[in-house]
Amino acid sequence: QVQLVESGGGLVQTGGSLGLSCAATGKLSTIAAMGWYRQAPGKQRELVATIQTHTPGTPNYADSVKGRFTISRDNAWNTVDLQMNSLKPEDTAVYYCIAIGHLANYWGQGTQVTVSS
Repeated sequence: QVQLVESGGGLVQTGGSLGLSCAATGKLSTIAAMGWYRQAPGKQRELVATIQTHTPGTPNYADSVKGRFTISRDNAWNTVDLQMNSLKPEDTAVYYCIAIGHLANYWGQGTQVTVSS
């Protein structure tokens, strides 16, 4: 089992910045990647960004956030961060941390990000 605890998020104006952090505990050797998804009201949950946890590689971003969001990891603290810049109202959503495992995926509880116009 893997447990994920998210922090960050909140309310920001258009063009502002926010940071999210996700701390993972548990059987981390089973995890291949971590990242963030988001779900806006009335919409399906969608990929934001992912990054591999134990091997080097290029992070994967949704086209809608490329150039504005940056995902990073800290293996010493088992955390994955998402720095969000140049935020837009359409970025408003509940953001969920995900740990992608060899046998199962694990989700955090979600944190609200609201971008006002």
